[in-house]
Order: sequence, then structure tokens, then C-alpha cells
Amino acid sequence: MTNQPYEQPYEGYDPYQQQPPAQPQWGYDEQQYATQQWQGQTWETQTHASVPAAASEQGYHLPPQSYERPYVAEQQAPPAPQQPQAPVPDPAAPEPAAQGFGPATLSGNARITDAQRARLESRSPIIEPGMQPALLTAALGLLLAVAAPVSAYALVVPLVILQAVTAAGWFRLNGMWPARQGIALAFLGGVTADVAVLVAGRDQAPAAILGPLGIWVLLTLVLQLRSHADPDTRMYGLMATVASSALAIIATGYLGADPDAASVGAAAVAVAVLARALPLPTPASVAVSLLAAAGAGIAVGGMTGLGTKGALIGAAAGACGLVGHRAASYDYPSRFVHFTAGVALPLAAAAPVVWILH
Repeated sequence: MTNQPYEQPYEGYDPYQQQPPAQPQWGYDEQQYATQQWQGQTWETQTHASVPAAASEQGYHLPPQSYERPYVAEQQAPPAPQQPQAPVPDPAAPEPAAQGFGPATLSGNARITDAQRARLESRSPIIEPGMQPALLTAALGLLLAVAAPVSAYALVVPLVILQAVTAAGWFRLNGMWPARQGIALAFLGGVTADVAVLVAGRDQAPAAILGPLGIWVLLTLVLQLRSHADPDTRMYGLMATVASSALAIIATGYLGADPDAASVGAAAVAVAVLARALPLPTPASVAVSLLAAAGAGIAVGGMTGLGTKGALIGAAAGACGLVGHRAASYDYPSRFVHFTAGVALPLAAAAPVVWILH
């Protein structure tokens, strides 16, 4: 086999100078499309071993090799994702101001409560209920004042509403929600005292009120002892249930007191809470509230025949109403607390004074 001089241009890697089989002639677009669709694995064309010369004599033909496909495949490979770079702080930009604490809110904070934040800042954790709960307190107080002279059974209707709102508001004020059993137990104690006063009469009101109060304390103690909660939770539930039951039961004092005294006391609390909701400094607001309660006592006492005694009952009831108003404002309570405990506690706290001073 004679060696022939190399005269043909270089068109591919064919060490045996064999003519490749006829290939279909593709257009430029078709060839480009076929090349771009090449996504499979390729082989390295420069690392093939030499084939023996016998392969050429036996008629074996190597497929045409292309140097173009591996290069195009590398070009079509997707680029590696780049990691996002952290923003470089601008040294000329001003530093953010130190984060301070905002004003008091009713919504709370996910990391720290408003009450804890207020204590850390040496501030008082108090938010007053505001004018809307004060209007509801005044409306309920006026219902009690109007219904008391009518009859005992007419007085029971607003009284039961007062006892229900008192029971629910006290549990929520103590952070215990839902506490349906405790609320139901406290409300049932108030209704039991109402029934006892209606059956025994106003003359036997002390026994009719103090009797259910003692029974409900023992009942609450027994129920808490049967609880499977941890000791701290049981003690906390015991105190909340006893206090809520006591407030609901002593609210029956409006039913056991003289109707005229009940009217004076309820009207005085209504006026005192409205005056306390006015946008005044706290000392001035308290003074105005007490004067308004005494004035309401004089006015209603003059209409009922109590005379100057109405001023004493009105001032005492107004002072107790402010104490209940303050209790409902403690520890950054929620809006629900303001519309339950904030409405009912001023009236419930004034009931014993009305009952004693009548």
C-alpha cells in the first residue's frame, strides 16, 4: 500500500483517509437547530486509541467525528447560579437611631408584654377604659337607679346583667380566658344570692347574701382540689374564682338595700365614671368625679326623700366606683376587659357601701 501525499484540506479526524458515507445535506438553520439540541454526554475526540489497519481492510468505517458538538454543548450549558451578595453598608449613611419605646397600646407585643415594658421603663402599667365604657356604665347605672324604686323584680333584670358582665370581666382581667366553668360558677353564685334575697326579703338580706358567699367559697375550694393542674395553676384559679364569685354576689347589695339608697348609689357611680373619663389630669379628674358623685347624691336624694344623706351615700358610692374603675385599668388590659370589667366593676364595688349606708 503506497503512501499518498496529503493534498486534501483538513475536514475531520480520520487517520485512515476513508471517505465518510454520504450524509444528508442540511441547511444552516437545521444544522444549527440540531447542534443546539445536543444536550447529551459527548466523548473526548482527542483521546481515542488508534485503530489497527486491519479494520480498514475489513471495511469498517468510523463515524464522522465532529469537534463542534462538545464546544457547542459547553456553550449551551446553563450558567452556575451566583450567590447573592450581601449589601455593602454605606459608610456615609447615617446610623439608625436607637429604638425607643412607643406609646402604650392595647394590642400587646409578641416578645414582651406592654405591662412588662412599662415596668422596665418605670412607668405605670395603667390604661383607662375611656369614654365608651364609661357611657355603658352610666347607662347600666341609670337602669339600676330607675328600676330600684319600681319593684325588686324590676331591679333584678339590670342586676343580672351586671353580675354576668362582672364574672366574665374579672376572669379576663386576670388573664384567664377562656374560663367558662369559673365564669358560670361565679354568675350562678350571684343569681343564687338574688333568689335568696327575693325569697327572704330585704330584712333578711345580710343572711341571704353572706350565706351564698360562704357556700361558694367552699364549693370553689372543693372544685379546685379536684383539679389535676399544677399547684400554682390551681391556686391562681382558686383566687380568681373566689374573687369573681364574691364580686357577683355582693352586687346583690343593690337588691338588699333600700330602693332610694340603691337609686342614689347607682346614679352617683354613673356620674362619677363619666366625669373620670373626661380628658383632665388624674388628680383633677378624681376630685371632679367625687364632687359630681356627691352632687348626684344630693339631687337624687332630694327626689327620693333621703335629703343630705344622699350626699354621703353618693360620695361613698362614687369613691368605690373609682376604685373599681382603677382595678379595671390595671396591667394594660384588653379592649374586652374595658367593655366588661371596666363597665361592671365600678357598679359592683359600690354595692356594699350602698347596702351598708342605707
